[in-house]
Amino acid sequence: MSLQTLSEWLRCPICFGVLTPREPLALVCRHGHSYDVNKRGYITLLSAHGLIGDSPAMLDARDAFLGAGWYRPLREALSAHVAAVEPRKVLDVGCGTGYYLTGVLDAVPGACALALDISPAAVGRTVRRGGETRSPVDGLVADVWSPLPIADAAADLILNVFAPRNAAEFARVLRTDGVLVVVIPQPSHLRELRAAGLALGLQNDKAAHLIDGLAVHFRMESRQELSFQMSLTASEIAALVGMGPSAHHHEAGADSPAPGARQSVTAAFEIVSFRKVTVPTQQ
Repeated sequence: MSLQTLSEWLRCPICFGVLTPREPLALVCRHGHSYDVNKRGYITLLSAHGLIGDSPAMLDARDAFLGAGWYRPLREALSAHVAAVEPRKVLDVGCGTGYYLTGVLDAVPGACALALDISPAAVGRTVRRGGETRSPVDGLVADVWSPLPIADAAADLILNVFAPRNAAEFARVLRTDGVLVVVIPQPSHLRELRAAGLALGLQNDKAAHLIDGLAVHFRMESRQELSFQMSLTASEIAALVGMGPSAHHHEAGADSPAPGARQSVTAAFEIVSFRKVTVPTQQ
């Protein structure tokens, strides 16, 4: 991260003006609005809200589960998909621990990225993990449901893995003909854990809702399905449940495998790619 590269991604969240670096660690606009940059390499431009991001405990669980390689097939498929687009500037909305973003950057040498999440702990981890790659990663703590403090046409590609989406803002911050890549679970994802009361249910027709919700600003270009079986121990299942929203909704009496036993669990995803469309202006 550098003040210069960070400033090139952003706009002032108050007046929407250009932000410029001011040493040692601040960004300012011409109207005098000033924002401190965290020493750990990210900036917080978050208005008051009631949303709660991923906790450090959830991120620890995610690091443990993903670090064991259980979702590596998804990471590799996603990285190959993005590499075919050859983006130079990648915006990761809902970056989590940076597991998928760093895989993408490894597959697209020379690209740079902005990691966005509502959780400061998540952004901090992603920026730190990005420092282990040859590609620079800047960090932004912001709310995806508010106007994004990101400049118009700042990104070539938006990465959105199991995260909220703001179609109008995504279209604004993407360049003309930019690409949005979304990962969602298929209906069979974690079906064994849902049957045992360990995981939340999934929205019916999730892919159809996704496509309909983006239709004003994006046209779908491709859909890629990916599924595989995992043989998980009780501790691995605990990490899998603990790393996502199911961590907040554990059912009393839910059945976990006995210590030392393994359970087969289905992982099933869909990678859906969209192209930004130009919306005609009304005369």
